Amino acid sequence: MADLNLYNPFGNMQFADEHCFLCGTTITKADRTPVFGEWMQQKYNLENKELLLLDKSVTTFSQLTIPCCDHCNSEYILPLEQEIETAADSGFEGISALDPKRLFQWIGKMYYGTLVTELIREKDPLIMPENPVSENPQMLGKFKTFFQVLQSLRVPMVFSDFLPCSLFILQVDPTEDELPFEYQDELTTMAFSIKLGPVVIVCKLLDNGIINKALHRLYKLTEGQLLHPIQVAEFKARVFYAAYIFNVVPDYFIRTIKPGDEQLVLDTLIDDVTNEVFNPWEPLAYVHMLEEMLKPWSIREHDIMKDPQQPLTFLTNEDGTFKQIAKFER
Repeated sequence: MADLNLYNPFGNMQFADEHCFLCGTTITKADRTPVFGEWMQQKYNLENKELLLLDKSVTTFSQLTIPCCDHCNSEYILPLEQEIETAADSGFEGISALDPKRLFQWIGKMYYGTLVTELIREKDPLIMPENPVSENPQMLGKFKTFFQVLQSLRVPMVFSDFLPCSLFILQVDPTEDELPFEYQDELTTMAFSIKLGPVVIVCKLLDNGIINKALHRLYKLTEGQLLHPIQVAEFKARVFYAAYIFNVVPDYFIRTIKPGDEQLVLDTLIDDVTNEVFNPWEPLAYVHMLEEMLKPWSIREHDIMKDPQQPLTFLTNEDGTFKQIAKFER
């Protein structure tokens, strides 16, 4: 019989090395799983690459692990990583063919694993972060909501006519692509991107696909196209900025469980009556986001805003069609 009980570590802030991050079972400090799958670390030589945490301490991809019981690791985490690894071996076609729910769970596991690490570190930080996550009730409420749907990894769960995120899968032109792997996330806005060879996955968690709808026309233009890395950077800027101004948190409701049920069915509601879904678009704030993404090409704000009526774009021509870029020239 399926276990349909959800775990809530947020009630008593049960974030410690002695509790499995996914089910809450008491474990030893030796019971852990990598935040970033071992296959990915090996394939892209990430083991000793450094990551900076919010308390200014430094860790590496191989050291970034989270508490996880043997059952959750063997039954849920490892099969998920194996599924993604197999898909990634087939490149863009393999990743695109994945069930979007599995991609959500995989990205969510990495995002949440990083969050759990930060929450554990805040109990004994190297330097206390300026805005500790554990002292921000609004952020904790958002993370609690996110963890509710992430437990679809462990608890059989059906999302009724929605996916709890926006997913974008882009294919990179190899001509001037020099990065086999790249990873970025924004803890507070829940925006995430990861590059696996020629494939870039960009995601906004916990928006029920709203940003996907908002950027549908632009995303449609990229279908069947090989994007220059500078175009990928701009697309990421648009998603990350949309995540920055996204202003609502979905509510999820579990349908009444009846005897014999083998899965939870979740419905969702977004309050777009008392809250605006997006805060106002501020052109200068977007330009700063784009400037940050375009740093590898030394493109600055004054370059982007040469024509204030039409900020610089590498994705579309003046007539709105997709801009073909094989080689970037200033």
